[in-house]
Amino acid sequence: MSFKTTYLLLFWGFAGILANGQDVGYNEARNLAYGGDYIAANTMLTKLVGNGSKDKAARSLLASTYSWNGEYDKARDEFNIIVSSDRENRDVWIAAIKNELYAKNNATAIGLANKALVYLDNDAEVERLKKLAEKGITDTAYPESGWFNQDDSVEVKNEIVDLTEVKAAETPKLEGLDTLAAKTPVTEEVFKNKVSVRNSATVYDTRYDPMFYSSISYNRQTLAGTLIPRINYSNRLETNGVQYELDFYPKFSNRFYAYLNYGLSNASIYPKHKFGGDLYANLPGAFEFSAGGRYISYDNTNVSVITNSLGHYRGNYYISLRSYITPMPDNLTRFSGNLLVRKYLKDAENYLGLNLGMGYSPELRQLTSGDELLAETLLYVESQRLSLEYQFTGKNNPNIYRANLGATRQELAFASGQFFYGVSAGITYEVKF
Repeated sequence: MSFKTTYLLLFWGFAGILANGQDVGYNEARNLAYGGDYIAANTMLTKLVGNGSKDKAARSLLASTYSWNGEYDKARDEFNIIVSSDRENRDVWIAAIKNELYAKNNATAIGLANKALVYLDNDAEVERLKKLAEKGITDTAYPESGWFNQDDSVEVKNEIVDLTEVKAAETPKLEGLDTLAAKTPVTEEVFKNKVSVRNSATVYDTRYDPMFYSSISYNRQTLAGTLIPRINYSNRLETNGVQYELDFYPKFSNRFYAYLNYGLSNASIYPKHKFGGDLYANLPGAFEFSAGGRYISYDNTNVSVITNSLGHYRGNYYISLRSYITPMPDNLTRFSGNLLVRKYLKDAENYLGLNLGMGYSPELRQLTSGDELLAETLLYVESQRLSLEYQFTGKNNPNIYRANLGATRQELAFASGQFFYGVSAGITYEVKF
């Protein structure tokens, strides 16, 4: 036997032993993981994927054990390593999407599903998981009701997507053992009540003194939908005023829901009555459309507005464009619009947002013409508005914090073509129970 032949036999022999050792290690780790011993399985799998190993099966199992154990961030890191190089690995894409669903990161799950569908054309399971994520978002976050240039916040429903069936289907079973889903159940406390307190102020560059706004609301989930009574207080132009409001979000089906609003006040700085409503329809492709109207009533003046919106969820983003159309007796129609862009972070209650508005709209702030409050003379003024918002939840509690900062350029009601500027800031604190 030649030296070369002997060398080749030894080389392949050692390679076979090494490969067999790796297989034994992987199989042992797999049995440990399926038996629920995550710590031992992780220790073995971490060694198998160390030193730049390209063992995708071991890394995928390591990621899955992290996910089953509720360590979703670690699982995400491992899944990302695989799909960044093996972009047609269907099983890993699906496991990665499910990891985000378990973590209730629905926006991230949609983003992953969209990426997966680039490489896995029309994959039925990926499409199914994407629809679950879209349902999770539309069931937990309502779009802006949008009352002209008032800075209303999105009312969030805390409905939880039930992923028990998905989790059970994903986690492995061994005869004689409970499923890993039963050992590591996905649980989250559901809060049906929420109290929100909001304070904000606007400072102007000329003529007007600072204006202050406060509100307190109670959010209650009922079988018919979410009900939100609210009390608003304002101090504007050395005048105090209180307004009473009621919002209702009835849900008719997974495809249709509505927004209804009524407001009442006897204060000169608020309308006597205001009514509003929209019907929303969830459309294919993560689109959402609404149509509705607004009606404002003063002592001697009324105004009606037609409004509609088109929203779209794409990846971690929600984009909504809303228009307001106001027919007037002078045969002129006023238009205004609002663009909302939000980037969701870990879930629907954590996001960064940008709100841009412009056009002609009723002056609901009720400023002055000379020394007279514009309570019964409804003027239309041109304005541009930009605001930024950041909402987040506490680390050790489910309560919500929100901060917003905005700027306004608005036409003077008594001097057409002349503008003033304002800067506003506000904070909101919401307690769940």
